[in-house]
Amino acid sequence: MGDTEALVERARRIADDENRRLWERTPASKALFERAVRSMPMGVASSFQAWDPYPVYLREGRGAFVWDVDGHRYVDVHGGFGCMVVGHAHPKVVEAIERAARTGTHFAVTTEATVAFAEELCRRFSAERVRFANSGTEATMGAIRVARAATGRDHIVKIEGSYHGHHDPVMFSVVPNSDLMGGRDRPATTPMSLGIPAGTAAYTHVVPFNDLGALERLLEDQGHEIAGMILEPVMMNIGIVEPAPGYLQGAKDLLHRHGALLIFDEVKSGATIAPGGAVDRYGVVPDLACWAKAICGGTPGAAFGGRADVMEVIERGAAHQGTFNGNPLVVAAGLATLTEVLTGDAYEHLAKLGSRLAQGCRDAIAAHGIPAHVVDLGAKGCVSYRPEPMTNYRDFLETLPEVYLASYPWLLNRGVFMTPGDEEQWTLSVQHTETDVDRYVEAFGEFCAALARA
Repeated sequence: MGDTEALVERARRIADDENRRLWERTPASKALFERAVRSMPMGVASSFQAWDPYPVYLREGRGAFVWDVDGHRYVDVHGGFGCMVVGHAHPKVVEAIERAARTGTHFAVTTEATVAFAEELCRRFSAERVRFANSGTEATMGAIRVARAATGRDHIVKIEGSYHGHHDPVMFSVVPNSDLMGGRDRPATTPMSLGIPAGTAAYTHVVPFNDLGALERLLEDQGHEIAGMILEPVMMNIGIVEPAPGYLQGAKDLLHRHGALLIFDEVKSGATIAPGGAVDRYGVVPDLACWAKAICGGTPGAAFGGRADVMEVIERGAAHQGTFNGNPLVVAAGLATLTEVLTGDAYEHLAKLGSRLAQGCRDAIAAHGIPAHVVDLGAKGCVSYRPEPMTNYRDFLETLPEVYLASYPWLLNRGVFMTPGDEEQWTLSVQHTETDVDRYVEAFGEFCAALARA
């Protein structure tokens, strides 16, 4: 048996042992699951929350910690899939929500606070005009519609292995199996879900991340039909993959040469990897961008926007509606988050914590010879079980999911609440401390040691 095969077998044994322990210590989660499946498919509110045989259900969160329904406390690095950079029940966010609740949570009429939030988003993310939504899915849906209306074209381009929400045009090539991917240069448009009309695939084209050559060839063939390209400027559906130097600007230049637009999906990267997201970190301003998750302090808010001359099509008939868009409750939480919590000092704190966590994981990986690498982007980071950093989705297929599947129950059993899935990242909050980070590092180091000797 080769080194990799032996490592995978050890990981499977650890996973079996740790999952048995997890099931023994979470009987209340099991009972709640058995209740939940009688009213919700898979027993969860969103399919991403499911786990086999049942997920751990949470009861509450405060600061950097969450408690499950069995009463166990965890250091939270799940962060609500990246929403909770403010931490749980942050006093400034709680105060803003309470104030909004006392003065009216909903009018379906724009308030002064909504205008102020729009101004802050424009300032922070280098946008000229914005509109609000209630989720990342709605934000990307709105941006694609605006791009199509502004260009008069129907086709879009997306990245192989990226997720942009669950509306039909982008539910292709999200996690395709190797036998359904097509060629490296022209990946197949493979649907992720049942219920998507077959004809939809004709309007969505797929290219690899970090590959300007593939994008250029597609545009040379069909550029006259393409309204724009949507991409995560930092790919975050396979762990974390940073853009190669020059890639983002090169993509923008190629698209503009063919009359198409560049859309950044900053649902995950916005307000996490820098105060102004990827635009701030990499210096490339897209034509349109989408934000959600961290910008609203854990409330269900989102936005999209960009160039004024592009967004202007909303005034000329490109429909954008939403009863709850920019509602006072979410706006209050968002304003508090961006203006009172996620300040310059906060990002310095997050950078120090992220560096400490990443280096601790790197040290453990090196000490025990684990085939993995670490990415550190401040509040966001991850361990991926492949020795070399990834450049695209096909590199992700070379990782060892069995090792992640062992690490997940291992860390849960030692008081660290993880995201379910090796495609996700950790999220740190302003309420985390060095002690919290060190708890993760200690548990991860013990995991690496066990994996090396099992």
